[in-house]
Amino acid sequence: MNDELTELRRRVEVLEAEAEIRRVQARYMFLCDTPCPEYGVTDDDRRIDLILELYADDAVWEGVGEHYDGQFGRAVGKDAIRAHFQRFWGEKRDPALVLNAHYLTSEQIRVDGDRADGQWIHVQPWLYADGTGLLRSSRLNNAFRREDGRWLITRTRTENVFIAPLPARFASDFPATSVLMA
Repeated sequence: MNDELTELRRRVEVLEAEAEIRRVQARYMFLCDTPCPEYGVTDDDRRIDLILELYADDAVWEGVGEHYDGQFGRAVGKDAIRAHFQRFWGEKRDPALVLNAHYLTSEQIRVDGDRADGQWIHVQPWLYADGTGLLRSSRLNNAFRREDGRWLITRTRTENVFIAPLPARFASDFPATSVLMA
């Protein structure tokens, strides 16, 4: 009976870890959406602070593969990851990015004690102020570590699957700001 109880506890711990990792990954994507749907987040510095709360101090954020190597590169540590996001949201785009949303699928999470890795495919429509748009898809191969009872991202690795132009004005109704969490 003791062995069964020990195994049951272990299995519950794995399920709880998977659920928390799923929430961390989904929150990261949520915070990266445009417009940012987090209530009260009105500037990108605050958005970046919230994203960095999900990362371990020694984390790595990298784009890999023939398309993302040159576009995203590699950032090691929170200061470098902050700079990566500041460049992304600090760039003045013409036309401006007015909408993007992240959809996660094909999830695989493996937990091994206080470490875990997860893979997802994500699809992301982008809409610009001039009505043009594109659809991006990436594979994510991320790593996580439990620190002080909290799961944190230790590696975000993204690889392009495809980028496809969308028909002009593919979306007609979209918010300028999100009031989801109000």
